[in-house]
Amino acid sequence: MAKTWHAALLVRVRRLASAARVLAEVEELTAARAEAGGPLHVASLLCAADLAFAGGDVGTAVDLAGRGADRAQRAGLHGFLPDAHTVTVLGALRQGDMSVSAEFADQLRDCALLGRTAHGPSQCAWVAAQLLEVQGGPARAAQLVVGIVTDDRLLLELLTSQPTAAAWLVRATRKLDDEVLARRVVSKSRALAVRNPGLRSVGAAATHAAGLLEGDAHEVLAAAASHLDPWAAASAGEDAGKLFAARPAERRCAVEAFESAADGYANAAAPRDARRVVSRLRSLGVRRGRYPQYAGQYGVNTGTLTNTEAAVAELVSQGFTNSQVGDRLFISGHTVAFHLKKIFRKMDVASRVELTRAWSRVPSAAPEDAKAS
Repeated sequence: MAKTWHAALLVRVRRLASAARVLAEVEELTAARAEAGGPLHVASLLCAADLAFAGGDVGTAVDLAGRGADRAQRAGLHGFLPDAHTVTVLGALRQGDMSVSAEFADQLRDCALLGRTAHGPSQCAWVAAQLLEVQGGPARAAQLVVGIVTDDRLLLELLTSQPTAAAWLVRATRKLDDEVLARRVVSKSRALAVRNPGLRSVGAAATHAAGLLEGDAHEVLAAAASHLDPWAAASAGEDAGKLFAARPAERRCAVEAFESAADGYANAAAPRDARRVVSRLRSLGVRRGRYPQYAGQYGVNTGTLTNTEAAVAELVSQGFTNSQVGDRLFISGHTVAFHLKKIFRKMDVASRVELTRAWSRVPSAAPEDAKAS
């Protein structure tokens, strides 16, 4: 088990090649001992899921996490379940599949509060906070955000293990109008980077958070170049683009940063984030090609729906209003209503209730020839 923990630590600091080598040794031990389904096997599956996720292979990460959760459940190894679920939920958020939110948000929050996790509660709390924010805005996540930032142990554990957490916490605390908490995140992140000068991922995270707090677009852009995590690099590029876009004279820099972020998100299998950046580019007068596809319940019975229509149908079936759907897809409520009329006609339904009932029977696999939106 010690080798598995070693591999997990290497993943946390984004030394992925070294982590892969150690994990290969663990898999050899597991095979030699015929421990399929045992603690070592489950731990290695979850570590492999973390490794795939850190490398931007979200689909593989979610698949490995699902297999690990299944084996942990069957073996009664319930302490591993929260760690499997964090990968599942982060994968869903990256891929734009909102249907997982209601299922896991409260569960992950409770696991964090009660310490029901093999690796520590900070990541469970952070993932739960992200879900709650998506579901109901910053206010719904406020308690968890404040709890993480004001607890030294939780905050340092999270900053060490997640290179995207520092910048996210700065954004979250600012949405709560709490500049003191935002500065606390940056202070702790910088101190962690100073104590660990050899950890590039920690330094990049600190630079990203500090530049965001100070409104220094060039510092955030430097963080984008330094991040080892592909999604973190794209996130920094987006943040830099927003800062540049606030200054008319820097439009060209904003466009370049957003273009890089959109490509980075697409390569990191994060279509929801890529769509958001494409929307920002459109506001600057720059149009790109097709939107990245959302994961979700597209299928054989909805082959005539475009990708946007399928995303609208999925969110409406979850009970979101037109305005809420628009916020999540970065389109107007009027555009949502327009798409909804076409969805009703194509699926031969007459109301949101009928759509919800029909959508619940749609297979989860997206057709390969789904139309562009």
